[in-house]
Amino acid sequence: MDLFDDNENRKSNAPLADRLRPEILADFVGQEHLIGTGKGLRQLIEADKVSSMILWGPPGTGKTTLGAIIAKLTGSSFVSISAVTSGVPQLKELINLALDRSKFHGQKTILFIDEIHRWNKAQQDALLPYVENGTIVLIGATTENPSFEVNSALLSRARVFVLEQLSADSILKIITRAIKDKDKGLGYLKIKAEKKVLRLLAELAHGDARVALNALEAAAMILPTGPKTAKILSKTLVEEALQKSAYLYDKSGEQHYNLISALHKSLRGSDADAALYWLMRMFVAGEDPLYIARRLVRFASEDIGLANSQALTQAVAGYQACQFLGRPECDVHLAQVVIYLAKCKKSNALYEATLAVKKDIELTGDLPVPIHLRNAPTKLMKNIGYGKDYKYSPEFNYQEKQDYLPKSLLNKKWLKE
Repeated sequence: MDLFDDNENRKSNAPLADRLRPEILADFVGQEHLIGTGKGLRQLIEADKVSSMILWGPPGTGKTTLGAIIAKLTGSSFVSISAVTSGVPQLKELINLALDRSKFHGQKTILFIDEIHRWNKAQQDALLPYVENGTIVLIGATTENPSFEVNSALLSRARVFVLEQLSADSILKIITRAIKDKDKGLGYLKIKAEKKVLRLLAELAHGDARVALNALEAAAMILPTGPKTAKILSKTLVEEALQKSAYLYDKSGEQHYNLISALHKSLRGSDADAALYWLMRMFVAGEDPLYIARRLVRFASEDIGLANSQALTQAVAGYQACQFLGRPECDVHLAQVVIYLAKCKKSNALYEATLAVKKDIELTGDLPVPIHLRNAPTKLMKNIGYGKDYKYSPEFNYQEKQDYLPKSLLNKKWLKE
C-alpha cells in the first residue's frame, strides 16, 4: 500500500497540505488572537458579517485556509483567484457575475485574491469601485506588508488582520493530526514516530505548516511499503525530506528590513551576541554581504562617530574584505566588524549635528559666504574685497579671532560633544 492507492478514503491526489485544510473554525490551529472564542474576526465570520479585509502573514500560517472556512460558513457566493495567474480581464468577468448574483438572486460575492501584492497599481485600482459600492467583499491574502504593497486607496477600504508565524506547538498539532487522520491524512499508513522526531519536524518548519506537511508527505513516500514492515519516521528521514530549512526571507520585502533593523538596534544597544545572531540570520538566508557591509559602514559614523574613530576604519576594511572574498568566506570578516562595533563606546553626536545643520540650512536658505572667507583668484575679485582681512591661521599660531559663519548664525553650536 502506498500514498497513491485509490480507495474510498483517498479519492484525491491533492497534496497533503491541501487535503488536510480545516473546514470549520474549531479545527483551525493557531491565530487565536483573531479567531479564538469571542474574538472579533471569529464573531464576524460566524455572524456572516464579513467586510473587505486583507489577511497579512508569513507563508503557511492559514491565510488561504481561513478564506476557505469563510467560504463554507458564509451565505455568500465565494470566488477564489490567484493574483499570480489572474488579471483585470478575469476580474471584469467575475464582477459581471457578481452583479448578476446581486441583481437576480440578492446574493453577495466574496472574492478571495491570493498573493494580492502581486497585482500592480492599475490592477488593484480596478477593484476600488466594486469594493466601494459593495458589489464584492474582498479578502486579499499577502505575505508582504500591505503598507508597501497594497494601494492606500484600497487599504483604506479594507481591514487588515495580521496572522502570526505558527508556533512549533501549533505545527506539532497539525502534523500529529495528519499522521492520525485516515480519511484525509496519512492514518492509513500507520506511521510511528517518536514525539522528539515530530518536534524536530515542527521546529525545522520555521512556523510554516505547509513546509511541515510537505516534508511529512515526502518522508511518507519513501517509507518501506511492505505490509509487515514497520513504518517508522526517523530523524534522518525527516532531515532528508526537508533537505534544507526554508528561511523566511525576501531581499526586497519586509523581512529584509526587519532583520537589518534588528541588527542595527542590537549594535546600538551594544549586545554583541544578538548582533551576531541577526547578522548570521541574514547571511545564511542569502543576503548580499556587501549590502550588510554598507550598513555597517553607515553605523560606524551614525552611532559611534567620534567616540571611536577606528570604527569607520574597521567597517570600511570589512567592506573591502567582502569585495575581495565574497560568499561564503567573508562571513568571519562581517562577524569581526559586527562584534567590534557592538563593543565600541557609542555616540550619536555626529549624526545629530548633521541633522541639526541640515535643519538650519532649510530655515535660513543660501546665506552668503562672508567676504573675508571668499577666494580671490582674479584681480576684480580682490578689488571688490574678496578675501580682505582674512587671517591665515598658521601666522597666528592657530589662535586667531575670526568668524567663520554667516552673521545670522554666529555662535551657533551644532556639535554637542
